[in-house]
Amino acid sequence: MKLFLIGSGLVTVFLLASRHPYVQDLLGNRSAEANYQEFCSSCHGADLRSFVEGDWLYGKSYNDVFKAIKLGYDDDGMPAYDTTFTDQEIGALTSYILTTIEDVTADDLDKNASYDDIVETDEMQVRLETVVDGLGIPWGLAFLPNGDMIINEREGKISRYSSADGLQEISGGPEVKAAGQGGLLDVEIHPDFSDNQWIYFSFSKAKGGDGTTAIMRARLEGNHLVDQEEIFEALPYVSTKRHYGSRMEFDRDGYLFLSVGDRGRRDDHPQFLNNFPGKIHRIHDDGSIPEDNPFVDQVDAVKSIWSWGHRNPQGLVIHPETGRMWANEHGPRGGDEVNEIVKGENYGWPVISYGINYSGTKFTDLTHNEGMQQPKHYWVPAIGVCGMAFVTGDRYPAWKGDILNGSLAFDYIHRLKMDESEVVSEEKLFKNVGRLRDIKMGNDGYIYFTVEGPGRVIRIVPI
Repeated sequence: MKLFLIGSGLVTVFLLASRHPYVQDLLGNRSAEANYQEFCSSCHGADLRSFVEGDWLYGKSYNDVFKAIKLGYDDDGMPAYDTTFTDQEIGALTSYILTTIEDVTADDLDKNASYDDIVETDEMQVRLETVVDGLGIPWGLAFLPNGDMIINEREGKISRYSSADGLQEISGGPEVKAAGQGGLLDVEIHPDFSDNQWIYFSFSKAKGGDGTTAIMRARLEGNHLVDQEEIFEALPYVSTKRHYGSRMEFDRDGYLFLSVGDRGRRDDHPQFLNNFPGKIHRIHDDGSIPEDNPFVDQVDAVKSIWSWGHRNPQGLVIHPETGRMWANEHGPRGGDEVNEIVKGENYGWPVISYGINYSGTKFTDLTHNEGMQQPKHYWVPAIGVCGMAFVTGDRYPAWKGDILNGSLAFDYIHRLKMDESEVVSEEKLFKNVGRLRDIKMGNDGYIYFTVEGPGRVIRIVPI
């Protein structure tokens, strides 16, 4: 039985949840906790963290939560469970959520985080250091050539951090649509920043009541952004507030790769080349289209597309040896993936998948199909991948060449041990450290990652 720190002592979830008559009626059947962990934890966290820290857009009363579970809010990414659960089970689940978080604070959850002086991993001893705290939801992290951090917070704030000057706000960022999964997202530094001072920002852009993924670049002068240019706009705009993507990465030749999620319209976007969502794109640093993109000569195809058939890629990183892009992406309930991104290839969503609908129903019977790529690795159940990095340099010799993936659902880093381009084993690192948003190799050779709840930048230091 999972324990939560509530008030002055430890109380079991069973004792809390059993206060409500709905739970009493369900004790002989499936428990509300089991239903939560199976159906809800991949989005809201196994420890209910998002309920403790998040904004309750549609109300926090028993009736409000019951309605949200039963009928859903599709545009915001909340599925309906009226065909999955009986009203009795929905009532039990509602009571479980509300009573479990009744006296829990973010600080209580954070006390369970992995902040031991020494953390034992399979092959190394490390410790964690909090470098920056007091943040909101630090979605994106990048490093200037001098080692300063640029930190994007999803609500729209951009900051610069150095050990000498601390945290300083940067003005001149894009106007963002901070709703649902949208807001200020990734940040990427131009490879020739020392000469041109360009920084790139991905964000959710509003038009009326709809939104899309967009890219803006601007020059950094002191702590001000100037010469702002919007260089990418993913059409069409839609009403949903989820699956924006959105990661960016420059390759060795100076091309900018970026991901756009399917925007919650899986049947309309990923398998069609005449729109932007559900794709990974490749552009020049000014937004223009490279002449050797795979669909540049195809009538009606979006010219920036590099690969297609993606759901919601929230990790994008260049392989340190091959120079090829790799991505991780969210599946639905199960089927999170790591893919090696190949020019012009179709990655199958939603025709093939190792996942099912959040409600427990199937949307496909296929995991393989001719002409569609298989993932290098996938997770069932989903871990809610977000952020991705190859380990480079010599500070972590046992991890060198491995892939680190953040987990939003289970609050840890998932390490994939690699043999060249093949996954040979896996390890869970720093359980309960927080909802992982980004992972980067710093200029100093250390691994840095960001978590929300509370928002922090953390450094992994080998012993």
